[in-house]
Amino acid sequence: MTVRTQPDAVPPTALVPPCALAGLWAVRHGQSTANVAFAAAEESGATGPVPGRDRDVPLSALGVAQAVALGDWLAGQAPEVGPDLVVCSPYTRASQTWEGMAARAVGLGGPRLDVLVDERLRDREMGVFELHPPTALRARAPQEANRRELIGEWCYRPPGGEALTDVAVRVGQFIHDLGRAAPGRRVLVVAHDGVIIALRHVLAGIGAVAPEQLPPVPNASVSRWNGDGDRLRLAVWGDTAHLSSLGDAEGTRHT
Repeated sequence: MTVRTQPDAVPPTALVPPCALAGLWAVRHGQSTANVAFAAAEESGATGPVPGRDRDVPLSALGVAQAVALGDWLAGQAPEVGPDLVVCSPYTRASQTWEGMAARAVGLGGPRLDVLVDERLRDREMGVFELHPPTALRARAPQEANRRELIGEWCYRPPGGEALTDVAVRVGQFIHDLGRAAPGRRVLVVAHDGVIIALRHVLAGIGAVAPEQLPPVPNASVSRWNGDGDRLRLAVWGDTAHLSSLGDAEGTRHT
């Protein structure tokens, strides 16, 4: 469905840094095999981690189809108002999403866009609990699972990993550099739910209240900020209208 939103409420004392981008879109990668495994573990109570490295996790079959649907969306954007530059996470599931989008869009007569990869758009690092579903974390370290629940997801930092507050720091530096390096450009970011949540917080400005509950970011959803040459304002959050032909478009977290 299409989710239009009012711009984030900014306290009167908040300071919103300037950003010279003409527009910003943020796409979460399509469903990954880890998303599927995490959902299965939640249902079955399985207590083992997903094997492999997080950065190597690929798209599921549905995720590949979602990338194609995103290509339909991209091809439908008017050249003079749609994205003209792409910056992608280095993780496999993000790069596969972009590659599927790009191939479909070009095949439909859409634009061939320049793409850059930036390490700061990687997913949240979970340290010793990398690729651990919540059931596996609780089985391995119940006290740590209790600490996670007590602290809350925004501030919880797993041993050797990152809190979402840490993600917000690197995402904030990324958007600062992007605004200086690409003034007037319309940029599409392909990344992860934690990165997109951090983008929302950073773009709300200095003094913006941290979220008590994290807003959902469905797989293969599109969020958009409109730019006026001075700042970016949130216009659409978590749009999944382009996925309607695929049935259930809701995504799942896996960190």
